[in-house]
Amino acid sequence: MIKLGVILLHLIFFACSTNQYEADKQESNEKPASISILPEKEYQLVHGFGASDAWSCQFVGNNWPEDKKNEIADLLFSKEYDVKGNPKGIGLSVWRFNIGGGSAEQGEASDIKDKWRRAECFLGMNNQLDWSKQSGQAWFLKAAKDRGVENFIAFLNSPPVSLSKNGKAYSSLPDIYNLPQENYDKFVSFIGDVLSHFRDKKDIEFKYISPFNEPQWDWMNPTQEGSPAKNYEIAAISRLLDEKFIEKNISTKIEIPETAQINYLFESGNRPNRGDQINSFFNTNSVNYLGDLERVAHKVAAHSYFSTWDYRWMKESREKVKEKIDQIDPGLEYWMTEYCILEDNDAIKGNGRDLGMNSALYLARVIHADLVVASASSWQWWLAVSPYDYKDGLVYIDFNEFDGNVYESKLLWVLGNYARFIRPGMIRVGTQVVNMQEKLVNCSAYKTNNESEFVLVVSNYDNKDIQFSLDITGIDNYTKLAYITSSKTSDNLRLASELITDGKFISPQASVVTIVLKREN
Repeated sequence: MIKLGVILLHLIFFACSTNQYEADKQESNEKPASISILPEKEYQLVHGFGASDAWSCQFVGNNWPEDKKNEIADLLFSKEYDVKGNPKGIGLSVWRFNIGGGSAEQGEASDIKDKWRRAECFLGMNNQLDWSKQSGQAWFLKAAKDRGVENFIAFLNSPPVSLSKNGKAYSSLPDIYNLPQENYDKFVSFIGDVLSHFRDKKDIEFKYISPFNEPQWDWMNPTQEGSPAKNYEIAAISRLLDEKFIEKNISTKIEIPETAQINYLFESGNRPNRGDQINSFFNTNSVNYLGDLERVAHKVAAHSYFSTWDYRWMKESREKVKEKIDQIDPGLEYWMTEYCILEDNDAIKGNGRDLGMNSALYLARVIHADLVVASASSWQWWLAVSPYDYKDGLVYIDFNEFDGNVYESKLLWVLGNYARFIRPGMIRVGTQVVNMQEKLVNCSAYKTNNESEFVLVVSNYDNKDIQFSLDITGIDNYTKLAYITSSKTSDNLRLASELITDGKFISPQASVVTIVLKREN
């Protein structure tokens, strides 16, 4: 566990300069703090919070003991409470299923050295479909459905190796999609077959399919499955998918473009023909325009990697996403569909597993920026289950294909401060904050459509507790519950009644607190 003093040094540096911090601190001592929730000021509709089954679920789901598989599934998906009123899990509402490219069957010949990063494929080299593949991942699909997960998304990192240009699940060319044009129809049919199978045989309907992943990267280094793709290639295959889905009565929507970094949504940068993707796909004057296709989701999906440091750039880059959407198509949604702590900067390093609050508080700031500055309608983590010595997991496990220990992380529970209580269909609303410095405290509020419930998430990065008053403008008579995640071992989304006293609320130092307000009958 990282000591609290080290955490706070990171946070203070991350937040602001020393002089500004002292000025903010002095001001905060002079005035009482308050938060007002403004129900009439509505922003984006929220569709949920999620994570991906890549890549560990293939081994855990197939080989691990049932009790440990269910323990992991409960941590990720459960919406139940224990006898003390504490959530048993974080209640993810989105689950991403990786449709593999077939590198697992190739083994070492795949050139992907880490077998945990290889993936099976339903389509064999004989072009026959084998539905016994990916059974470990299918176990987690069923576990998610049984625990009430609302939204399922299927995604591909690579075309099937039996269809790819080089017979591999990674690329041999720096900027061309690893699929020959003569195999486009076969690829589209394969996706349609997979979606139909899960709908008809497994009673799981994927709401979205993401055919491409981070098309800006070249994917020539075989560390995992992947392929680059130019905008015109994404457009061509998306049009064929749209036709196929309509023909086969598949209601799944196509999710594009899974941009590797959010700046490629609003600029070409160093990736000509693979950037400026909001404009490319949703500007009616673009040759790659897809906004009029029935099965293309009216949203852009992107990943928050390499856009979280420093504080100014994190905010500015998300403002530019919002500005570009408003310029091209104000009705377009933005979804943040993949993130883990990957980059190395002055505040955090990707290497090194951290089960404590240092990484979790960094994550809280990223989630807040994506939801509040970029108006993301969904937020999704990368690896739900990780065996690695890296900041890429929610639940961690031993690097063992057949059994091992399960480790909870504060990353899991801080995401739960959002995921467990901000449910699909809720709307982000405005807040008015008095005497809380944005760089030291973040808050955001959400409501149900009928205003029967409000959720307020408060992240305190400061080295002191903050007491504040709370009101909902024009509305009264709500019961109030508070849940906390902090460095304390017991504070894993713990029901914390002591944070509500005499009409005041406490946001403890270095913590994330969710306040749930429910209308009294």
